[in-house]
Amino acid sequence: MYRKSLMIVATLALLFSWGCMESMVKPEAKTDTGEQMGLPPYSGPRAKVAVADFEWKVGQGGSSTKIGFAGQTIEVSHTENGYMTGLRDMLTTAMVQSKRYRVLERQNLGSLKEEMALKDSGYTDKSGISKGGIKGADLLIMGAITGWEPGTSGGGGGVGGGMLGKATAMFGAVRGAYKKSSMAMDLRIVDTSTSEVLAATRVEGVAKDVNLAGFLGAFGGSGGMAGGLGGYAKTPMEKAIRTCIYNAVKYISENTPQQYMKY
Repeated sequence: MYRKSLMIVATLALLFSWGCMESMVKPEAKTDTGEQMGLPPYSGPRAKVAVADFEWKVGQGGSSTKIGFAGQTIEVSHTENGYMTGLRDMLTTAMVQSKRYRVLERQNLGSLKEEMALKDSGYTDKSGISKGGIKGADLLIMGAITGWEPGTSGGGGGVGGGMLGKATAMFGAVRGAYKKSSMAMDLRIVDTSTSEVLAATRVEGVAKDVNLAGFLGAFGGSGGMAGGLGGYAKTPMEKAIRTCIYNAVKYISENTPQQYMKY
């Protein structure tokens, strides 16, 4: 009887402390304005650029997963398409935020083609988009991921719901926050009319510090990361990724020839 009463008291105390902890974590809505890039204010002419598909050049062009089936081990290969799409989106957004470029959409041309088809079929008026109306870019930004060392796992889920699931995620995030994370990217600025590489470099982002945002992220889940990068939200790897992207935009801004800044 005594043991049962003690268990009830301990459970109630745990529920109370958990409720207090959850009340301290209030939902927030933040907007990334790109100020972290540290670029000086700019209001002059801009260059017309497009961001190409990223390449994944870590290891052997991808990773693989080993699955046990019927007493045998099957190796299933897969590419990091979700990562590359997310990184391209983040670089595109950061370049727009720099206020130095007229960034042209190239990732969702399928949607533009559908809009053209609507006009050609008579479903929209003459003000709709027409073939040949899409602007051309003077510069193409090409990126290849050459380093990827997440100190924490990029996968989410797997611990179930309820209090046990939250506790597991919380302590996992705290443990992962102590690990070093890094990302490296080879970057090229290419003239689209001549295919000349105007500038090239390697940029890197590293996060070594203890990131308590990973602790808070266990309560609210992932968010704020594009594409398939959601599993890295609020971990040191997010800081490494954003640092690499911001360093890339700073390099592009500082190495764009002045003659392209004319729009």
